[in-house]
Amino acid sequence: MRSIVDRLRQRYHYSLVILRELVKTDFKLRYQGSFLGVAWSVLQPLMLFVVMYLVFAKFLRMTDGTPTYPVVLLLGISSWQFFNESTSIGLRSIVDRGDLLRKVHFPNYIVVVSATMGALISYGINLIVVLIFAIFCRVHFTWRVLLLPISVFQLYILALGFTLIMATMYVYFRDVSHIWDVLQQVIFYSIPVIYPLTAVSGIHHWWGPVVAKLLLLNPIAQSIQDIRHSFIAPETTPTVWNQISNPFVTMIPILLTVIMVVLGVCVFRKYNHKFAEVM
Repeated sequence: MRSIVDRLRQRYHYSLVILRELVKTDFKLRYQGSFLGVAWSVLQPLMLFVVMYLVFAKFLRMTDGTPTYPVVLLLGISSWQFFNESTSIGLRSIVDRGDLLRKVHFPNYIVVVSATMGALISYGINLIVVLIFAIFCRVHFTWRVLLLPISVFQLYILALGFTLIMATMYVYFRDVSHIWDVLQQVIFYSIPVIYPLTAVSGIHHWWGPVVAKLLLLNPIAQSIQDIRHSFIAPETTPTVWNQISNPFVTMIPILLTVIMVVLGVCVFRKYNHKFAEVM
């Protein structure tokens, strides 16, 4: 067993060194020249939270009626910001690092992974801020907080799968970034991030609960709801696990996540050897 670990370490040591240095460099350059620096990784979701809370919770009265809703909203926005940042920056990572890829020989996928890892670091900082807010709001934590890393990992690999596909497409078609900007807005408003799922399921028509369950089959919505459920509000946060009784249906978001990751890896591996020629 030890020999297998040693062989894996020797095989991927160079790649891990490159990945670590790229993550450090990307994270430093991301806020270079700004006065507040890394603080922007926290301020961006906080400012979006303030706007959305005032508009949707205070003005439109779209809340779940619980005292923990502001923290739940902040956690949802922070989780979405992570997905958004991972895909938006990772999408351009191959083209932006084109000169480096031509000069230094290392696996191309490291560039994409480093972009998503930088977003993951920012997300970790945001989770600490959410924790502080949760303590201030006297959130009652349960043992389910131990499940949080699983849901975060799912959201990460889902973002990585999306990013691998779009980074590959962006090398050939620059219009992908503009299309993705529009699709992100569609996805953002189609999943319960800034509004509670009860706002959909509570509609007084037969299709309200049906649409709410369909929304939970989106792996992005499912993973964000699971993060909220595990971290902040297990009693009041609807998830695919407590809203759908059919165990085969509840596995659809997980299956879609696996398909997205496998598809992303396959597409990237098929075309990455042509990146230098195309760029």
